[in-house]
Amino acid sequence: MPQTEEVQLHVDDDLKEQWDKYNSLKSKQASLADFWGIKYIHVSRDKFVAKMPITDKIRQPYGRLHGGASVAFAETIASVAALFWIDIEKEGAVGLEINANHVRPVGEGYIFGTGTPIHIGKKTQVWSVDIKDERGKLVCIFRCTVSIIPKDQGKPRNNSKL
Repeated sequence: MPQTEEVQLHVDDDLKEQWDKYNSLKSKQASLADFWGIKYIHVSRDKFVAKMPITDKIRQPYGRLHGGASVAFAETIASVAALFWIDIEKEGAVGLEINANHVRPVGEGYIFGTGTPIHIGKKTQVWSVDIKDERGKLVCIFRCTVSIIPKDQGKPRNNSKL
């Protein structure tokens, strides 16, 4: 997919209300996805696709995509995709465990991540994310266990002792 080609977002009809709720939640603060230019392309229960430009913000000193950026991109896909299986007014989705294999370097253009659910439970979900370059070549294989938590759990506390 050429980087100059703009891709239109597809959201399955049954998820449009949930997508609006997510965007309302997301609009309250800037996120890593905003900072790195992550754009969502396809939203459905069986497939969640996003793209991210490779910029100097996320390159190693050698000019290659930083492996940590691939992991953060994939975890973003898994965590956001998990929201479409829960009540986001009451629950949140956060990464619990991640595993990534970086199989090919890439240094420019866009990468595309496709998340697919492996397990959808009440307290955990497991997502697989394949990251590919613009030529469709595999860059990273990623698996993430997502924890489903009460929305107010895990908020940072103001602890003056730290």
